[in-house]
Amino acid sequence: MNTKTSTMDELCMGVLAWADERGLIDKENAPKQMLKVMEEVGELAGAIAKQNETDTVDAIGDVLVTVIILAEQMGLSATECLGEAYNEIAGRTGKTVNGVFIKDEGL
Repeated sequence: MNTKTSTMDELCMGVLAWADERGLIDKENAPKQMLKVMEEVGELAGAIAKQNETDTVDAIGDVLVTVIILAEQMGLSATECLGEAYNEIAGRTGKTVNGVFIKDEGL
């Protein structure tokens, strides 16, 4: 698989095949997988704080991998979850204050 030209769905399928080969997909593993997600998010925070671009790229990838696996364990599709989140924010209005988006009230 050429990861430079692969779609999100193709990459997710690759991650899930890798996880299935290692026995990670079972729903009972979800609480442990959530801990792994949090561990990877912590590593991402550290990489950003250190302004280390190489480690940041690696950590974002690791966060995505762990979330893709968690979604599957929960009987969900990561791409469908992303689609739902995008649909929710697509028309959202607001403003950015000190680097944080503040949505308009009532939306």
